[in-house]
Amino acid sequence: MGSTVFHLSSHLVELGHKVSVITRSSRGEPPELDGVTVIPVPWLPIPMAFTRSFGRHSLNSLEKLHSEDPIDVVHLHCPMISWDDKQFDRCKSQVAPVVSSMHGTWLGEKDGLDLAANHGEPAVWANPNDMAIRYFAGIFSKFEDSAIRRSDIVVPNSFATKKDLEERYSPPGNWDCEVIHWGVDTRMFTPMHRDSEDEVLRYQQVRNRYGLDDKSTLILAVGRLAARKGHGMLLKSFARKQPPNCKLLIVGRGNLRKKLLRLSRKLGISDKVIIEPSLKFEDLAELYRFSDLVVYPSYYEGQGLIPLEAMSSGVPVATVDHGPLPEMVDDSVGILFKMGEIESMSAAIMKGVESIEKMREKGAEGRKRVLEGFTLKSNAESFESIYKRAKKNS
Repeated sequence: MGSTVFHLSSHLVELGHKVSVITRSSRGEPPELDGVTVIPVPWLPIPMAFTRSFGRHSLNSLEKLHSEDPIDVVHLHCPMISWDDKQFDRCKSQVAPVVSSMHGTWLGEKDGLDLAANHGEPAVWANPNDMAIRYFAGIFSKFEDSAIRRSDIVVPNSFATKKDLEERYSPPGNWDCEVIHWGVDTRMFTPMHRDSEDEVLRYQQVRNRYGLDDKSTLILAVGRLAARKGHGMLLKSFARKQPPNCKLLIVGRGNLRKKLLRLSRKLGISDKVIIEPSLKFEDLAELYRFSDLVVYPSYYEGQGLIPLEAMSSGVPVATVDHGPLPEMVDDSVGILFKMGEIESMSAAIMKGVESIEKMREKGAEGRKRVLEGFTLKSNAESFESIYKRAKKNS
């Protein structure tokens, strides 16, 4: 979500708009972005409850900013900010019309965690944030209901999220709702230039770091080390069968690293599994384009940007045939497998690495698809149109 706000802001500035971002305060100085004012506000560091405290401070900051430099449109990113009906009405009457991006739902997150638990993902109860979601999603869902009913325009990030909103809540019959899929940075996430000597050398250096040569296979998984992301199921699927001289590299932060490494030892694949805690975007972009297959086994997403980052890098994707993922990935750019089914995921992984040349063709098709429909520039243009509509109708 932070990445989408960062890139959307910079592209809106390129279109000639003035942008202010109100965000949670953190250690150090706020990020600098040409033409964008970043305003940190306090928040209560308690799982889920922070969305309410952040919401209160954000509204106060909005009113102060509006008194000094009038605001045309307020863009909320839910569910990371929670306003009730009165706060929405206060913003609309005292500041400006509201556009609410829905990045998923708390109840959807809870369902994803329940699925993870049912499929034996490790440490489902160990993460305080996950525990809070499982216990309090129903309570905090009322703020999502307020966003749907009180926003001037609601913008789900996938058709799956829109369906989720329609089924879980009671949107007004005349609600203004438009789906916009988030795009990715196609300048950072680029395919490997195989005719470049420098790129080939760098490819060999990175692969050698993980004990791989030119004939080896590198499977990449990216995502927080949390139960909902499905890394336990991925390890079990990878253990069923893998090609010779193949490594599985998982990149992500979280408190499951030790448990996942312990599981890999139990499954007898510890020599083939590597977990990187975190990487800079530039280093991650290298890993994408130097990989042979990206696997994304998440149990729930509002949209999910990892598959798009892989596709933008010219790499095929294996992911679940569930929720919003099929809106981006199909057989022409990757492989879909059944959620929570070890055999299905294992078969997808083997299919994804059995013919590298054929999969590279899918990777090239994925890059083409991202350029045609999932760019940051198109995001900014779409939201520019929505802002104008919200302002005109207010």
